[in-house]
Amino acid sequence: MNAPTAASHLLPEIHLREVPQALIEALQARFGAQCSTAQAVREQHGRDEGSLQAPPPSAVVFAESTQDVADAVKLAAQYEVPVIPYGAGSSLEGHLLAVQGGISIDVARMNQVLSIDAEDLTVTVQPGITRKALNDAIKDTGLFFPIDPGADASIGGMSATRASGTNAVRYGTMRENVLALEVVTASGEVIHTGTRAKKSSAGYDLTRLMVGSEGTLGIMTQITVRLYPLPEAVSAAICSFPSIEAAVRTTIQTIQLGVPIARVELIDHNTVRMVNAHSKLGLREEPMLLMEFHGSPSSVKEQAETVQEIASEFGGNAFEWASTPEERTRLWTARHNAYFAAVQSRPGCRAISTDTCVPISRLADCLLDSVAEADASGIPYFLVGHVGDGNFHFGYLLDPNIPEERVTAEDLNHKLVARALALGGTCTGEHGVGLHKMGFLLDETGAGAVDMMRAIKRALDPKNILNPGKIFAL
Repeated sequence: MNAPTAASHLLPEIHLREVPQALIEALQARFGAQCSTAQAVREQHGRDEGSLQAPPPSAVVFAESTQDVADAVKLAAQYEVPVIPYGAGSSLEGHLLAVQGGISIDVARMNQVLSIDAEDLTVTVQPGITRKALNDAIKDTGLFFPIDPGADASIGGMSATRASGTNAVRYGTMRENVLALEVVTASGEVIHTGTRAKKSSAGYDLTRLMVGSEGTLGIMTQITVRLYPLPEAVSAAICSFPSIEAAVRTTIQTIQLGVPIARVELIDHNTVRMVNAHSKLGLREEPMLLMEFHGSPSSVKEQAETVQEIASEFGGNAFEWASTPEERTRLWTARHNAYFAAVQSRPGCRAISTDTCVPISRLADCLLDSVAEADASGIPYFLVGHVGDGNFHFGYLLDPNIPEERVTAEDLNHKLVARALALGGTCTGEHGVGLHKMGFLLDETGAGAVDMMRAIKRALDPKNILNPGKIFAL
């Protein structure tokens, strides 16, 4: 593994490709009102929740079917113009930015549940449905879809970025939970990968190749995912600690003892303060673990008692239970709003979000040194983490009008990634590479692996029209 270079966090230059008026006219003829060139619409589809900026796409096509996506891609391929898939717009890494120009294909209207196979614990959906809408649609089946990245992201976007989130410690990531796909290729052909069967040895695993490809190899138009039985009992708790180290040590011991905890989230004291102000809560402004236990009433009780005992060994106090659905929802909503609470704490700021993940045994080593660096920098920040699987996020809050603050924040991120890689971790646990982590991908995987990825990209997208300029440069 190479050590990250000083240029690892520099952003790629923007090189716009021409979008001929003939293509715009062809799209308008095919899609009518489903194609927009209005400035406000284009600008909406040219930004995400991250801090990076680029010119907006030249047009937006609102797809309503697989055929719509295929036809739009065929027209773009004819003129060799980039196409960027768009779901809910909740990305943090610049995935949606039209860094080479082109058109945006918005799949939000493709938001239907196509089939529920409760006996097989699967559901097939269109890519635009959000995770909350999916769970609402299947609530009468006694099943649920557990992947929860925080934002109400689309299933298509979650699949494309290989998302995970708060439940991953027990239920895994999108990689483990996507079984089959319908995909529109760079030529506009519609292909199918995988099946609803639990396993297969038939040929290359194209499903896993597409999951996490960030829209650079194909556009997903149908997705089959695993479902899980709703747990018989659910209990949530919060516990405050005298230090971040105490909270992290509690988490490490909980995982190493094999406690099947469903969620364990770290929130530092800065973030608790921001969340209290934003969500009108009265949480103790100390480092905190927010935990959830799933199972039978007896197993949930046993899990909780074990964790409470571990926490007490590390000075955990004020163990508070949230046993009703309303109480649990209030706590998790506050956690999911941590990003927005942080941004509102410094009006006009932008957040640079980190996404490192390390082996659980090295979590304390990575996290504590990074906290010390952030504190010394003077940059306001928040810290949250899905620490049960070694994944955590700093959000450095910078004033976009002060260039020195971005330099400081990027330097902190660079040092954090270098530390994570040295400990056997990754630069991105769940957000994806997008634009912001392109240099770090080379540091993490090496030139040979990136060259192999480029070869796959060139083979499947020879005109380089599918979300070009993301993950790596061609």
